Amino acid sequence: MAQEPHPQVAQRRRIGRTALEVSALSLGTAPLGGLYRDLTGEEAQATVDAAWEAGVRLFDTAPHYGHTKAEHRLGDALRRYPRREYVLSTKVGRRFVPRTHPYDGSEGWQDPLPFEAIYDYTREGILRSFEDSQQRLGIVEIDILLVHDIGRLTHGERNAHYWRQLTDGGGFRALDDLRASGAVKAVGFGVNEREVILEAMREFQIDCALLAGRYTLLEQAPLDDLLPACSQHGVSILLGGAFNSGILARGLAGDRKFNYGEAPPDVVERVARLEAVCRAYGVPLAAAALQFPYAHPAVASVLTGARSAAELRENVASFETRLPREVWLALRDEGLVDARAPLP
Repeated sequence: MAQEPHPQVAQRRRIGRTALEVSALSLGTAPLGGLYRDLTGEEAQATVDAAWEAGVRLFDTAPHYGHTKAEHRLGDALRRYPRREYVLSTKVGRRFVPRTHPYDGSEGWQDPLPFEAIYDYTREGILRSFEDSQQRLGIVEIDILLVHDIGRLTHGERNAHYWRQLTDGGGFRALDDLRASGAVKAVGFGVNEREVILEAMREFQIDCALLAGRYTLLEQAPLDDLLPACSQHGVSILLGGAFNSGILARGLAGDRKFNYGEAPPDVVERVARLEAVCRAYGVPLAAAALQFPYAHPAVASVLTGARSAAELRENVASFETRLPREVWLALRDEGLVDARAPLP
């Protein structure tokens, strides 16, 4: 017998000014692409099934994840569910072609499919990527289309070249045409840098942005500029990386991964202080980490990655755990939560 959806997970917020509504907790599918450790097809299906049973109704993927593997697996898992009952997001900016160079493992994918990326943010590249994603997913109706990994962290000195592909090469025009035709319902960016989203908002009308790791218990700089701008312009944030790559999930007893690398001493010290406050009130650090970003009204959903049904249920339990108001006030008093941040 199917479980009843969890009430906090299943609550809905609207994406920008669109009619799309997404669940408070959503599933990011980099683990389904084999990030750090590959899954079996059965494990991938079980993870999606557990998310569905919990009330998750936003599923985000990308061609980059496992070099197209995650899109195949997510499509296989989702096609058994009623299409009108969930929101599907994928990304553009990379076209995948048969691999001509050996995969060196530097991106963290274990056993990716035999394809390699060509960065392409032009009109033709975006339209081709969108159609390729439809075929890999086996699902025509993609709700949200995000420009993936554009920014100086990804491209360095080449970023200006790729940005011109969006502005002068018709990339923004392709997104606008797909949205206007109804092929997608919302467009935006999926990035690790808040500056990119601010720049995009000056150039083009986006509906949402997936921001990974920048508004968490460890990083709150978006309160300076991005989150106020989103509130002003009706842009929704899909918040990824609430655990900052893992250190906020397990604390200092875990593997101490921070933003895809080893946590530096100042981060370790801050996590120790966070853990001390949570311990004093008898609450899990992971619960505080997942719930904190959703308190901001500009955040429409908090994305969590999971590589098993058990991990997914653990994240759901963290999101559903009721935390006393006093713990949030203590985190604020300790200077660990910005005084401007809305509290759960």
